[in-house]
Amino acid sequence: MPTAGFLVIGNEILSGKVVDTNSPFLAKQLREIGVDLERILTIPDDIDIIAHEVRQMSHDYDHVVTSGGIGPTHDDVTMDGVAKAFDLPLELDVALCDRIEKATGDHFNESMRKMATLPRGALVQESGDLWFPLISVENVFILPGIPSLFEKKFESIREQLDGIPIVLRRVYVKAYESEIASHLNELLIEFEELMLGSYPRINEPDFRVLLTLESRDTGYLDRALESLLARLPDDSIHQVD
Repeated sequence: MPTAGFLVIGNEILSGKVVDTNSPFLAKQLREIGVDLERILTIPDDIDIIAHEVRQMSHDYDHVVTSGGIGPTHDDVTMDGVAKAFDLPLELDVALCDRIEKATGDHFNESMRKMATLPRGALVQESGDLWFPLISVENVFILPGIPSLFEKKFESIREQLDGIPIVLRRVYVKAYESEIASHLNELLIEFEELMLGSYPRINEPDFRVLLTLESRDTGYLDRALESLLARLPDDSIHQVD
């Protein structure tokens, strides 16, 4: 199955000034389309660190997504880091620069040329109704850090990240986690490929544990769910969906 790594770039995330909401969004979206997100890493606005991590993730995963660091200011160095990761020079994309100038009008200034300075050979793709295009280099998609823009940009790459969707079933259990642990262990012996999660809930009035069962094979998942329900005491099951 296709794999992905996510690189969150920004001193503001590491300092706690800004809360990262792009990671949970991306994790959920990739899960829906069947791409395994295997790593999320947050790093500072440092060219050498960006280059090292981009190079490593590009080697380790089928797809890499980055967020942040593509604006016009001094701390926007993601393009520099990506260029260094692949030993590429940075070059002004004249067509993109003209596009930025046209979109910003009287607000265009010299600092905005930085946003059109890309690693040589970078792929520039349309991005829905957004005026700034999607930029990618090799298997690395370079997205903005602003959540609303990040989410819109992701829609532009969604179709390029082919996978087999993962099917999810939930079981809400009234018993304590310790009371059902042995049943879960037995289930995993029978269904070794099942992705099984067990999450205690403290403040829920109707159940104490949320169980999640996931698989790309619907038939396999249905059999695992049936086996789990047969193992659990009838009075311990609050809801199944």
